[in-house]
Formats: sequence, C-alpha cells, structure tokens
Amino acid sequence: MQTPNFSIEFYPPKTVDGTEKLRVVRHKLSELHPKYFSVTFGAGGSTQGGTLSTVLEILAAGEDAAPHLSCVGGSRESIRAILAEFKSHGIKRLVALRGDLPSGYGASGEFRYASELVEFIRAETGDAFHIEVAAYPEVHPQARSPQDDLQNFARKVRAGANSAITQYFYNADAYFQFLDETRKIGLDVPVIPGIMPITNCTQLMRFSDMCGAEIPRWVRLKLASYGDDTASIKAFGLDVVTQLCQRLLAGGAPGLHFYSMNQAQATTALWQRLV
Repeated sequence: MQTPNFSIEFYPPKTVDGTEKLRVVRHKLSELHPKYFSVTFGAGGSTQGGTLSTVLEILAAGEDAAPHLSCVGGSRESIRAILAEFKSHGIKRLVALRGDLPSGYGASGEFRYASELVEFIRAETGDAFHIEVAAYPEVHPQARSPQDDLQNFARKVRAGANSAITQYFYNADAYFQFLDETRKIGLDVPVIPGIMPITNCTQLMRFSDMCGAEIPRWVRLKLASYGDDTASIKAFGLDVVTQLCQRLLAGGAPGLHFYSMNQAQATTALWQRLV
C-alpha cells in the first residue's frame, strides 16, 4: 500500500499579530513534514494578496505550498496575470475553485464555474501546475441534485484537474460512495478527504450549517452534552476524527488534508495518532 500524503490548510491572516501567530503554528506543523501547505482566500478572492504572501513565506522556508485561486469576479486577463505571477515565484501547485460570492456581490465575472477556470489554466499554462479541485461527498449545498453535483465534479476533472480535496465530513460511507460513483463514470483522479478537527462545538455547528457538512446526530448530542467542558469536547472530538481517519486510510484514501484553522494542537494530535 502506498504511503498516504498528508497536507495542511491555512487561511491568510489579516493582521500583523495574526501573521506572527501563523508563523509559530506553521513552524510547529512543519515538523510533521506534510507534503504541502495550502492557503485559502476570502469571499470573492478578497484576500488573494494575503494568500500569495503567505504562500511565498512558506516556500521561502523550504516547504511546498499551494495557493487557492478563485474565479469569482475575475476576468481572463486578471487570472492570466495571477498565473504568470505564480509561475514567476516557482509555484507548482494550486487549488482552483469557483469561490463564494461576498454579500451584495452582483456579478460573478467571466468564469461561472470552477471547470471553466481549470480549462483556462490548462490552456494558458499547459502542465505548469498540479491542479487540485473541490469534491463534495455529501453534495454541494447549491447543487440541484446529487447527479448534477457528480457531473459538475466530472467536468472539473475532464477539464484537467489532477486531484481533488473534499469538503470535510464525518461519515466515511459518504466518501466511499462518492468514490464508487466517480469510478463508475470513468474518473480516476485521487480524491483526498478533507479533515476538520473537532475542538469547538459552537464553531463546528456554524461552519457545518453554512457548508452543508452533516454532523451525525449521536456526535451532535454528545458534543452538546459537554456544555462548556472544552477538555471533554476536544478529547471526544479527537477520538471521533481519529477513528474517521483510520477508516478512510484503511479503505484506501490516498491521503488526508487537514483544515487546521491556523491552529497547531488539534492537527498535531491527530497526526500523532495516525503515523
């Protein structure tokens, strides 16, 4: 069995203090030797500058890094310029996404879907980048149906995506079912599960309601029963997510992508149980 690849996601800090805190977190997580770090952007690509500066700092430290690239509000000319800048800095990997429209945002730009962005990147740059795209084992919350969502994923892969990272989930069956469905329609790119550590009950519920990730009823009830007992929430969350990761890896998942939320402790604890 091939050794799984672990990767870790950050979001770009917005303050000097946040930048320094992330520096400390990144130093701790780099000791785990992830395959690469990825760096997100804000709604409508609003923190793309911060994304690039964070990626460049990671690269300067000798680690591999992948910026997320949104097509929301972007023109072909603006995306072309961003890709040229990525290439000039030696960036070899990126995560291509449609991105979310910020509140009150009217137009979506020249690209409607991530598949169009992937197609454009390939046409402009050939094989210069390893392109990751998003996958949704529990179905994208805006998809008209599971079948439509699967076809949307297929379009991204056929446009030239090398691999995919999933939205986080806590039901391994959803992931394996999604893989089965992709194989049936002839897709064979690696699909890496996205892993969200459980450290804060309120925050997790809010995120999950926004992105459509299901929290199993028994997990919700257990978390709610701990009230403000943070230590018990973290201990229970670590057990739940460790078991999820173990099942995914045992079932053949090619790796894991950890949503760190710019924190080191939860990801490190999970990692240490898995390696």
